[in-house]
Amino acid sequence: MATVRKTVTFTAQQDKWIKAQIEAGEFTNDSEYLRNLVRQDQANNTKFLSLKSKLMEGLESGVGTKSLPEIMKEVETRMRENGRL
Repeated sequence: MATVRKTVTFTAQQDKWIKAQIEAGEFTNDSEYLRNLVRQDQANNTKFLSLKSKLMEGLESGVGTKSLPEIMKEVETRMRENGRL
C-alpha cells in the first residue's frame, strides 16, 4: 500500500502521551500510534453510520402497533436466543 508523508504538530503534553504509549510497548513509533488512531476512528465512523442508518429506518417506519410489554417480551426472547440473557 502506498504511503503519504504528513507533518503534524502536537502540544508538549500530547507528545509526552504518545511517547508514553511507545515506551509502554504498545507501539514501536509515533506513526504506528497515529495509524492506529486513524483505524479506530474509521471503525467508529462505520459503526456510527450503520447505527444512524438503522435509526433513520426506524423513524421513517412510523408508529408501531405493538404494546410495550409485547416489545419487551420480543427483546427478551431475542436476547435469550443470542445468549445475552
